[in-house]
Amino acid sequence: MTRPRPAAPGAGTAHATATENATLGKAGAENFPVAPFFVPGSWRADLMAVYGFARLVDDIGDGDLAPGGADARYLDVPEDQAGDRLVLLDALETDLARVFRSTGTPHHPLLRALRPTVRRRGLVPEPFEALIGANRQDQKVARYATWDELAAYCELSANPVGRLVLGLTGTESDERVRRSDAVCTGLQLVEHLQDVAEDLRRDRVYLPAEDMTRFHVTEADLAAPRASAPVRALIAFEADRARALLDEGLPLVASVRGRLRLLLAGFVAGGRAALAAIADAGNDVLATTPKPTKARLLREMGAVLRGEG
Repeated sequence: MTRPRPAAPGAGTAHATATENATLGKAGAENFPVAPFFVPGSWRADLMAVYGFARLVDDIGDGDLAPGGADARYLDVPEDQAGDRLVLLDALETDLARVFRSTGTPHHPLLRALRPTVRRRGLVPEPFEALIGANRQDQKVARYATWDELAAYCELSANPVGRLVLGLTGTESDERVRRSDAVCTGLQLVEHLQDVAEDLRRDRVYLPAEDMTRFHVTEADLAAPRASAPVRALIAFEADRARALLDEGLPLVASVRGRLRLLLAGFVAGGRAALAAIADAGNDVLATTPKPTKARLLREMGAVLRGEG
């Protein structure tokens, strides 16, 4: 068994940059701008560092790693285990611990980029660990019986990101965290609705079984090329749930000022615009993946800034 040597800090700079770019380049495909032009430069760097970590964790959990096994090599995972997602997640957690230590250097370039953000903003490890925990759960749990079970998953997979944004902008409070959790869970549900077909191909279903039973929807229905009337009704029901959560979090936007208000408005507006795209598609998320237009995103952002639910 060959164990590759981790890249030393500063070694293979061009290759490390390419690995980072492959992950960070996915920001443009999100429903909302991750680090838009209007945020201060220091925020942009920190937001992208947090996004890079979150995207890397998801890519490992989904098996969507950079070609050539670069991520596994950076994480010091043997070649014969490079396809084992749980091994990779364990190795990532080990590397994450290096981010928070006073000595030593993280091996993965995205975690090396994260370290200055963590130190500058005084971030704690728990939200990052929760994201890894969510992807561990994805390897073991592929179906959710109830809404409560799915909401508990979102507590790990989505809510930590909002808490990190509040942490790096120094705006945390109990009420803001509560509102942020609602927004993040709502955004996660929207993503689940957009990705029903893709998730099923990965043998995952993020629609609660109790809701599928209520609407007489089976997994065979979700595998069809177009959504049947029951599937459309189910998607509309779940979209209403996501919309209610985004509305619950709306006061978070009004509770802050300046560029942070614009940033948070963009997150909420992205979710609402995606829900509008799903509605415009007749709630058929199987024939295509509904994506919001920039025009709709801007309209929704204006409505969010005006406090319109």
